[in-house]
Amino acid sequence: MDTKIPNRIHIIGSVGSGKTTLARKLSAQLNLPYYELDNVVWERAEPDDIRRCEADRDALLLSIVNTNGWIIEGAHLKWVSPSFRHADLIVFLNPSYSTITYRIITRFIKQRLRLEQAHYTPTWDMFKKMFEWSAAYQREGRYQIQDTLADYPGKVVVVKSHEQLMQELKQRMPSIERKGRTSG
Repeated sequence: MDTKIPNRIHIIGSVGSGKTTLARKLSAQLNLPYYELDNVVWERAEPDDIRRCEADRDALLLSIVNTNGWIIEGAHLKWVSPSFRHADLIVFLNPSYSTITYRIITRFIKQRLRLEQAHYTPTWDMFKKMFEWSAAYQREGRYQIQDTLADYPGKVVVVKSHEQLMQELKQRMPSIERKGRTSG
């Protein structure tokens, strides 16, 4: 990986790994727009979201990755290879199972109390699905991600936390400490 600040960053990990929080932080720090892959899959509508067909979903993803700078985050793997190919940096957030579990519970409570917004209705069924997705990730998802990311040597960073990522980036790119874009 070279030492210039990346313009295109893909963040991947389990539900509750901190992808959206990290994308927001990096977006503010690097002055790059961020995109949630769930919003690429789903067209947000009232009263219910509408799932985009694969062709529309893929076209929307391509329209994003073909721009000069972005941060894309999500748990999706199979159809996002254009993002991996175009990325300057791929961040695989892989925190402990206990951290993920804590975040799922905390998020659900905050959403039920309307202290945090959600793109979905925080029902008990959705809460249960979050744990099912997390368990599937622990059993097989993280290994599938590792296998897929092996095809992108030199641009993948695997971390357990935002702090670990920032330490890694500061070592590789000293100019990342400064807020805003630099060419250094």
